[in-house]
Amino acid sequence: MSTHVINRRRRSFLFRALLLALLACLFCALSATRVHAADDDKAGSAAVTVKPVSPSDSAVAEPRAYIPTSDLKQIVHDAGPLMYAILLCSFLLVAFLLERTVSLRRSRVIPGPFVTRFLQQLRDGQLDREQALELCEANGSPVANVFAGAIRKWGRPGVEVEQGVIDAGERATNGLRRYLRIFYGVATVGPLLGLMGTVLGMIQTFNVIAAADALGRAELLAGGIAKALLNTAGGLAVAIPASIFYVFFVSRVDRLVMDIDKLAQEVVNVVSAEELHDRKTGAAKARRASSAVAS
Repeated sequence: MSTHVINRRRRSFLFRALLLALLACLFCALSATRVHAADDDKAGSAAVTVKPVSPSDSAVAEPRAYIPTSDLKQIVHDAGPLMYAILLCSFLLVAFLLERTVSLRRSRVIPGPFVTRFLQQLRDGQLDREQALELCEANGSPVANVFAGAIRKWGRPGVEVEQGVIDAGERATNGLRRYLRIFYGVATVGPLLGLMGTVLGMIQTFNVIAAADALGRAELLAGGIAKALLNTAGGLAVAIPASIFYVFFVSRVDRLVMDIDKLAQEVVNVVSAEELHDRKTGAAKARRASSAVAS
């Protein structure tokens, strides 16, 4: 089994494991949401018997920030269980951001030394079909795989060689676009998770209002409002970078594909039947001219 197949299976296994982890986290979040909702109902019923705070007590009490902004642990606690799903989305975003940054390096996709040496040897006639194909398979880069698609059609008409390049180019493009849907998915799911947390926070707030005379008492309303705002902010904080990186990597892949197509066209111009025929004709004329001069 080739190294490329093993790596592909490992990446597929990693993707499935991360997807299962995300689903498990969402399930736990929904389960915990039900528990929190029950606790909120109890708190709302207990709030009826809360002793009103006198003006003197409120004056002595220290001011409290009901929405935390600097303590991550407190933010997650106040935002509720859906914040764990948003944090998992951020983990996926960072993990695949590092993976795509490494995988889409130009030196890895289009290694300059290999491309320069390979094209020069083809133009000089130093490589035959087997040698060229062996070099491409040994390199294993996306541009080498596209070159191999043209080499396999060695000596065929130019249309067939170009078709081989197109087929290999589609496979290489799919490899370069791997995992880009993760960024799109995070950019789509993040705001939805934040919106769901916002709705749950507003439900908690209205439950408190219905269970007690909470109007004008910020300490009773702050919990639900804080949960709503924190989930909204968390979803947007994950979705905005995911959208930016998705557009960035898509444009990067497009540039790399255009460069690969340009280089592959040079291979087509060397190994097509028309070019080989012109080379043989030119070589024969050169030999006849040299023999005529010698005689």
